[in-house]
Amino acid sequence: MIVVTSEEIAGTPRDASGPGWQSRRMIVREHGMGHSVHETRVAKGAELHLHYKNHFETNYCISGEGEVENVSTGEVFPIVPGTIYALNEHDPHILRAKEALLLVCVFTPPLSGSEVHREDGSYAEG
Repeated sequence: MIVVTSEEIAGTPRDASGPGWQSRRMIVREHGMGHSVHETRVAKGAELHLHYKNHFETNYCISGEGEVENVSTGEVFPIVPGTIYALNEHDPHILRAKEALLLVCVFTPPLSGSEVHREDGSYAEG
């Protein structure tokens, strides 16, 4: 059994952040689960341009308010508590936080926990 708390991850290499976001990588590749699970916070007013070319990502909103834009289609979807969105086609997207967002994010394949976004908003192959 794996038991991890957000507090244990704070301040370690698995506590990643960048302009407007922070991600605590709770379950990572070394755990052998086939996915990684992250507690992600997006600051109010942040606009993140992302494109996970090598990973699928599913996000569940716990709190806050924002929107996600599918760059390929121009569709914009509201995000409020209870919303889940999945990037099932390696979708380039823009995440906007109207209010601070708290998300639970799942990546497949799993991240090792120390990745940083590349200039194009993606992570290297896992």
